[in-house]
Amino acid sequence: MIFSVSQSSLAKALSIVSKGMSSNATLPILTGIHINAVDGMLELQSTDLAISIRCKIPAQIDAPGQTVLSGKTLLNIVKNLDGGSVHFNATSSSCVITCGSSTFNLIVLNPVDFPEFPEFVLERSVELPATLLSTMVDKVYRVTSKDTSRPVLSGVLMTVENNVIRLVATDSFRLAVCDTNVETSALNDGFEMIIPGTVFHDVLTIPSESEIILIGSTDSQVVFVFGDTTYVSRRIEGNFPNYKQLLPASNQTSVKLMSSELSGALRRVSTISANNPKVCMDVNTDDASIKLSTTSPDMGEASETLPVEAEGSSLSIALNYRYVEDCVSAAGSDAQLTLELQDAMRPAVFKTWGKINYLYLLMPVRM
Repeated sequence: MIFSVSQSSLAKALSIVSKGMSSNATLPILTGIHINAVDGMLELQSTDLAISIRCKIPAQIDAPGQTVLSGKTLLNIVKNLDGGSVHFNATSSSCVITCGSSTFNLIVLNPVDFPEFPEFVLERSVELPATLLSTMVDKVYRVTSKDTSRPVLSGVLMTVENNVIRLVATDSFRLAVCDTNVETSALNDGFEMIIPGTVFHDVLTIPSESEIILIGSTDSQVVFVFGDTTYVSRRIEGNFPNYKQLLPASNQTSVKLMSSELSGALRRVSTISANNPKVCMDVNTDDASIKLSTTSPDMGEASETLPVEAEGSSLSIALNYRYVEDCVSAAGSDAQLTLELQDAMRPAVFKTWGKINYLYLLMPVRM
């Protein structure tokens, strides 16, 4: 196998497929990247058996063939080259890589041992704006559960219907929902799937020149196609919780404040309570203020009062400030938050509106 390829395009392709490499040293072949050179294209593949990634880039193919090289080593070599054209000459036992005055002679792995890229026939698919979808995933994926005993909670429920994209995630302590209106390719009966949260986030952090991402499903897989990259993962089976029944129909108190102001107050008040994530929020509708306070047996007390727009009844509630910080971060520093409360023992609901509507429901902790 002999070919030449641009250093910049190869480095970009390797950064994509490296996300699929396994760190399992007991299966060395999975720590490698499969390279197939044929018909003027270089096809790079990686897999850890749970996900598989394939990326194609143009190359000058002088002799077609395939090989497997250590992914970590190859990535480190290529990203440190000075640019220009990189030349590969591979045999069944070694691969010589040259670029300018640099030469590397690497041991190769047998491509016969590398798993085949998953074949798939999509049952359903939808094309969506990649940048918009990436922003939406950033708002919800951190709420997915890390508890492996309930796999369905580690996923993000995506529904596309009537040109509305909605993403939902929950770890049973909190719930994040965001939606937006945008023209999509979804058919009249819509599209629904539970996508692993970490996979969803990883896919949308992959650099791509494509403005559109295709998301499709088979009976056991979720498939992402954007540009010349294909990413295949196992899909999550099961029924997502009926989150709509958790959303309060009304509230006793409504508070409006800027997310940047809440974020700053939380950061300052929580400095004394690293081991106690509880922060009390006392809403006073008479003087239009909210007081944040916390205590620490070892450090003492801290509080801060913010002016707000408040309607309804004055009340107090205690929340996990780390979870509130996640909400504020997802909403954005320039967002106006609306906090809706019922009483001290029922969920707090944060909302923002805009191009992307965002709702964050958080269970209280004991006062």
